[in-house]
Amino acid sequence: MRSLLLAAAASLVAVPAAAQGPAKPPKLIVAISIDQFSSDLFEAYRPHFTGGLKRLADGGVTFANGYQSHAATETCPGHSTLLTGRHPAVTGIVANDWTDQNAPRADKTVYCAEDERVPGSTSSAYTVSPLHLRVTTFGERLKAFSPQSRNVAVAGKDRAAIMMGGHNADQRWYWDGKNWVTDLKTAAVPRTIAAVRPAFAAAFAQPRAGLEPPALCQARATPYQVTPTLTVGNGTLARGAGDNRNFRASPEIDGATLAIGLGLVGEMGLGKGPATDVLSLSLSGTDYVGHSYGWGGQEMCLQMLALDRELAGFLAALDASRVDYAVVLSADHGGLDLVERLRAGGMADAARLDPNFSVETIGKQLAGRIGRTAPVLLGGSVGDVWIDKSLSPADRRTVETGALAIARAHPQVEAAYTAREIGALPLPSGDPSKWTVPQRLRASFDPARSGDLLIVLKRHVVPIPKPSTGYVAGHGSPWDYDRRVPIIFWRPGTRPAAPRTAADTVDILPTLASWVGLPIEKGSVDGICRTEAARCR
Repeated sequence: MRSLLLAAAASLVAVPAAAQGPAKPPKLIVAISIDQFSSDLFEAYRPHFTGGLKRLADGGVTFANGYQSHAATETCPGHSTLLTGRHPAVTGIVANDWTDQNAPRADKTVYCAEDERVPGSTSSAYTVSPLHLRVTTFGERLKAFSPQSRNVAVAGKDRAAIMMGGHNADQRWYWDGKNWVTDLKTAAVPRTIAAVRPAFAAAFAQPRAGLEPPALCQARATPYQVTPTLTVGNGTLARGAGDNRNFRASPEIDGATLAIGLGLVGEMGLGKGPATDVLSLSLSGTDYVGHSYGWGGQEMCLQMLALDRELAGFLAALDASRVDYAVVLSADHGGLDLVERLRAGGMADAARLDPNFSVETIGKQLAGRIGRTAPVLLGGSVGDVWIDKSLSPADRRTVETGALAIARAHPQVEAAYTAREIGALPLPSGDPSKWTVPQRLRASFDPARSGDLLIVLKRHVVPIPKPSTGYVAGHGSPWDYDRRVPIIFWRPGTRPAAPRTAADTVDILPTLASWVGLPIEKGSVDGICRTEAARCR
């Protein structure tokens, strides 16, 4: 979507440059999340970045050893930490979806960014809402402190825009699979959106040729046949007309997201008002590419290089606007590469989940023990598992004991815990690289929303028994390949640094707060202000 990006950049009005300096509050803070951008991926491609990612990483304070410190390494929980300063145990966003057996509808699955109270809403056809986010975001705090501040969010996924923007956003736009939409019913549709929608619809209706792979990417173009009809590893990110899946799994969605963000900067005058504004951007393409192809092949190489170029254009357009801006960049979680590629590279323990290790299979086995035919377990086979609340106390004990025994005996399972065990632990703090698995689980545990049982797979076991088009690799584990993400603080006048210490994504809010003089009440965040990047108060 380079044409959209350039069009949005051209809409910005240039003004004389202002004096820059690290002690001066920026007028615009741009918070960027790259979905599924692990530290492993960042470090693998960092020597090859020449554009926006190089500029930010080399010119900012770059924590390569950053952490989404919790165990629930999914999009919604991860985004809920980025601008709130709180772990998912406090944000209430414990997963992308959870089971609520008390939900007053047949569908007991609740999507993290829905309002299930709306008649007709389901977990798959939902009404988008920040209802389940229990805390405030940086943009919300800033608006309460300085009412003239604006809080704007644009993302490739609704849940990312919701969790970064929060409850009080001035504009919020995201891709719904067909167009760019908002949940803010009272906000006027900006001219940027009115212009982008038809232009984008016309472009989306046309096929997109694949990208031309440079030598760097060609060297990674080894094909892997993961099903009889699906080969990945040597693709070029082409798509057919109106192909939403392949639109998302490409740099195209990120270019469109950045273009809309730039357009709103110009149209709303973000960064040119009397108070600091916040623009949150979540770039989803890397996540969809990772899921569709893994991250070690030609497809991710093309995605990384294109994203680097798109960010370079975005930052250049901000420079041209003469807005006094600063950037924080991180990710919602990491990810594990394609199992077949990992095994070919010598990782013998890489495996797909045993298809017989499922809630359905285990639930039927346990139901027979208590004379039931209805399911006694709900949820997924790993992570959070719920026990049917209608069971008698005796039957519940039988099911719990049996499920734990089956899980703990399975060769692909690292550990299994009860909600009582995890809930009894204090919320962890300190260096997240040193947290135990139970502590990681506790950081994303909410007694009202988390499962009755928590199942942890061993390292390098992917919870995808049968790969399919669009989903061959994943994330969601408590292991560091899913937890470790870069955290970069950048602004003109900042002395570049690469601290070796571990940082946590909950440190972002208190650090940004120090940049703008936003007071933070003691105990209202889980993170700390990073002295490497700010004059912490």
